[in-house]
Amino acid sequence: MRTTHHFIQILDLENTSNLDFMISIVVAMIAGFCIGLERQMKNKNAGLKTYALVAVGAAVFTNISFQYIGIDYVDVARIISQIIVGVGFLGAGVIVQGKQKISGLATAATIWCSAGLGCLAALKMYTELVSATAIIVTINTIFGYLNSKINKNTPNETNN
Repeated sequence: MRTTHHFIQILDLENTSNLDFMISIVVAMIAGFCIGLERQMKNKNAGLKTYALVAVGAAVFTNISFQYIGIDYVDVARIISQIIVGVGFLGAGVIVQGKQKISGLATAATIWCSAGLGCLAALKMYTELVSATAIIVTINTIFGYLNSKINKNTPNETNN
């Protein structure tokens, strides 16, 4: 069975330098920007700054956890679980319930995904980061278009 320490060794997280930190937050910012650009162009509740900041914040906190590698009784993977929960609450703030509709669900989910991108950047999983960013933008672009066509005749549905 693989342990957290095994993955830390594979990803060489024990030897994270200041340059690694800076690269990871810049890459996280770019990924967040890519998602935010699509959302901004659609005039959604959250845009460029929100997605870039969520991705950067997740990368920063994940990088901070690397400082505790090797300390007894410390599980550095726990910070990622706390990012997931914390960003979930942030996403809940953009969900709005009206009289007969709920809006902001896709925005909340995309904010959550943006945090995941920040974690990938901090973990130096750049191939996975690029793939996930492309998939998220594709889902929001293509599926958003399909939603608008499918829900065209149902005014109570939100195309978010």
